[in-house]
Amino acid sequence: MFKLPELSYKYDSLEPFIDAATMEIHHSKHHQTYTNNLNDALSKHPELEEKTIEELLSSQSNIPEDIRVAVVNNGGGFYNHSLFWTYMTPEKTRPSEKLEKKLIDTFGSMESFKELLIKTAATRFGSGWAWLVLDKTDNLKVYSTANQDSPLQMGDRPLLNVDVWEHAYYLKYQNRRPEYLQNWWSVINWATVSETLDKSLL
Repeated sequence: MFKLPELSYKYDSLEPFIDAATMEIHHSKHHQTYTNNLNDALSKHPELEEKTIEELLSSQSNIPEDIRVAVVNNGGGFYNHSLFWTYMTPEKTRPSEKLEKKLIDTFGSMESFKELLIKTAATRFGSGWAWLVLDKTDNLKVYSTANQDSPLQMGDRPLLNVDVWEHAYYLKYQNRRPEYLQNWWSVINWATVSETLDKSLL
């Protein structure tokens, strides 16, 4: 059974950029609900108990049809949020030399990458996520996904994500999604992104 991951920081640690009330509701309510619903769906097929969430989401055709939609939606919610928490930190971090070079080589500059990622997230119609990923040829890409879809479904490897569902920012920012995204940039855990890149390139 999947379990709600614990955070490595307190709910108020990301203030003033991400407020404590949003963090607590987002983690303990929204993420917990995805976790519970995923487990409920999987309980109907015990043969899936040994599968990782990555295996489930990247091989959806192997999920029994009667629970496929529930597993994709709630499994995506579980997985996407589990990543999201690790990509934020109250500490000041910066990209590794390898990550920074790859970002500059791909997007022209760190500022260009920032502008692209924030624009991609800000213009995501409705609910979803924006991502920095490595594709199958180890090239960096930025794109958004709807609802709880994951880059795993496209065969890509996530390096960074940001949640643009309204529950991620509405208590503090209301409809000001671009402001939320600019402030979220201040709490990115570049150490984790850099480490994820290293592991993905092995």
